[in-house]
Amino acid sequence: MLIVAGIWWSGGMTPHIRWSIDDFFLSPEVDKNGVLYANVHIELENEGTSFTLTGISAEMPGLRLLPADKEREERSVVTVEGGGSEILIRRIVITDCAAVPHEPQPVRFTYRTWMGSGAAEATLDSWQLTGPAERLQIAWQRGIAGKVCNEVVSSKWF
Repeated sequence: MLIVAGIWWSGGMTPHIRWSIDDFFLSPEVDKNGVLYANVHIELENEGTSFTLTGISAEMPGLRLLPADKEREERSVVTVEGGGSEILIRRIVITDCAAVPHEPQPVRFTYRTWMGSGAAEATLDSWQLTGPAERLQIAWQRGIAGKVCNEVVSSKWF
């Protein structure tokens, strides 16, 4: 039992997924239907056994992470080797800037490993806004929505 628990905890049986979003690449876009979105670059890091990511999703008030779009040549399935990393590009649609939750929300990952299929939810660490006197932590989805919504109402869009 201790051996199985040790292998499980070490990532030998299930993946240990860490993910992050680089806000450097975030910029607002508006599609032909007037839908506000941003492309996000999602970095997946694997600290455990190799896994194949079969899906990633997030849906919450005001914001939705869209599935892979074949027309945009987004990969819907990606294998991340143990100790490796991969980058995915997805669109986040922002339907209501004010409705995006203030508390960090999870993203759902579905995957396959040598042990079978599974699903996990993971929440991205808080983003930090740096002001003149202090740092303020905000939920990852509020950081994305704030940046995209603020940029879309800047003078370059008018």
